Amino acid sequence: MPRTSDARERIVATAARLFLERSYQAVGVDELCQAADVRKGSFYHYFSSKSELGKAVIDLHAEVFRRRLSAAKAATPAQKLHAIPDAIGAIQAALEAQFGRAVGCPFGNFAAELSTTDDELRTHLAATLGAMEGHLSAVCREAADAGALRDGTDPDRLAHALLAQYQGIILLAKLNDAGVSHLAPALHDFIDGYLADQPA
Repeated sequence: MPRTSDARERIVATAARLFLERSYQAVGVDELCQAADVRKGSFYHYFSSKSELGKAVIDLHAEVFRRRLSAAKAATPAQKLHAIPDAIGAIQAALEAQFGRAVGCPFGNFAAELSTTDDELRTHLAATLGAMEGHLSAVCREAADAGALRDGTDPDRLAHALLAQYQGIILLAKLNDAGVSHLAPALHDFIDGYLADQPA
């Protein structure tokens, strides 16, 4: 019998996998408990509702994103900007390898499925994406302050556009079953369009 001390982590990790395989709505608590090898009582010990579990899954994906970005080796502001597509591409490549297809962005999936049906989860997701966009804005502002961006580029708007570009590309990849190998290169090209010309 698995140790109860890691029950919460197993529930969250199992939920993250099942939600990506199918969807949040399609996975019931009974199935989840069976897949995670925990009793239903243990589930409700850690989570008062499935919605609370959804928040924990969002937080898990956000932490993966933060770790990927913080591990990037980047010295210049432009390199820090380009580390973002590399981090996103690595995450999506790992998911594609795990599931055998493009499964979309976990945040985008939640937004599309639940934004009009679960206001509590929508609010949590919006705050999480807001924090991610804030991190991207900080990177873009650093690049602007260093003169790495084209004149007139608003770093906050660039961060918002970069996040939206990612969501759109990965949504189409999931819809068309097109794979994710083009994701990072497309985001690199997008960023290059905002970089100032470097002296020869």
